[in-house]
Amino acid sequence: MKNIFVLVVLVFTLVGCSNDDSSELRIRVSNASKFNFQNITVNTSTGNVNFENVNSGQKSGYKTFSLAYSYAFVELQIDGKTYTLQPIDYVGETPLQKGNYTYEITANDSQNQYGKLNLKLIKD
Repeated sequence: MKNIFVLVVLVFTLVGCSNDDSSELRIRVSNASKFNFQNITVNTSTGNVNFENVNSGQKSGYKTFSLAYSYAFVELQIDGKTYTLQPIDYVGETPLQKGNYTYEITANDSQNQYGKLNLKLIKD
């Protein structure tokens, strides 16, 4: 009986220490463009979170958020020029559940500050 108790405690400890921490809402940024991104700022309605720089084809580390949606405010620089993805509001949107997500950002060749970036949510 004592061995079974130790086994159960061990199993719960191992499950609780897994890398997939679904007890938090975590988001990372993926750069799916041909451009390098600098000074990336993401705001999901709870304040700015800095992701620093993410080169073309790379992903950032995860950051923890208290609230987020399938899209967000994003501001970043490409070759020293600032580009912005600006949501109007989050009315009618459902907040994301706890878990790991990626905001995949693409950039087209437009030079317009508000027309260059696109964001796609990926559930990891």
